[in-house]
Order: sequence, then structure tokens, then C-alpha cells
Amino acid sequence: MSDKVFLYPRPILPPTTPATRSPEKAGGHLKGPSFDQVLQQQLEPSSSLRFSKHALSRMESRGIQLSPEAMNRLEEAVKTVDAKGSRDSLVLLDQTAMVVSVKNSTVVTVVDRDSLKGNVFTNIDSAIIA
Repeated sequence: MSDKVFLYPRPILPPTTPATRSPEKAGGHLKGPSFDQVLQQQLEPSSSLRFSKHALSRMESRGIQLSPEAMNRLEEAVKTVDAKGSRDSLVLLDQTAMVVSVKNSTVVTVVDRDSLKGNVFTNIDSAIIA
């Protein structure tokens, strides 16, 4: 038998006082939404569109406002091109053109009627008139 003693370093652990314990645990159960609730939220299609900072600044500088009815038509147009497998689409809505990232549900840019002339829209795979 060997007279050598091997010492292994022990990990340094934070103190386990009541103040440092995880606040989400209460009585052995985690607080917050259940796994099923989180899963259902992820499976439901997002019904609202987001606007990029660029699109918002274009809308503000050009005085473009969308009514709730126009937003509904825009969302329906995006759902339609999404069903056709589009990734990036040009949506023509009344006197406004919008480039929409369908997969991200994000309006990338907005152009009003006065600025449409001479514009070239690139990197789109579909167009829809809403």
C-alpha cells in the first residue's frame, strides 16, 4: 500500500443563505408559466407585426400613419405571402409600399407615394397588393 495521500481540490461554492437561494422556488415548485403554457405560446403564430427602427423613422419622417383597418389588411397580406412560402415581400397598401421580412414578421422599410418613383426594391421574393 502506498503512503501517499492524494488531495483533490474542492470546488468553491457560493454560500447558501436564504437571501441567495433561487427566488423562483417556493415549496419545491417553480413559479411562472408551466411547460405546457410556454409550448403553446411558441406554437401559436405571432399575430402582430413589428416595425424595425428604420421603418419607424421612415414613417415618422414621411408622416405615414396606419389605421387599425390598414394594420389588419397588412397582417392579412403577410399571412397570405407566408402561406405561399415567401421570405421577404413587397406589400403595396393604399399609397404606401412596405418591404416585410415574413419569417421575422417585421416591416423593414416603408415608402410613401411621393418617394416611390425611381425606387428599386431588391431582395424580395414576392409582392402583394393589399
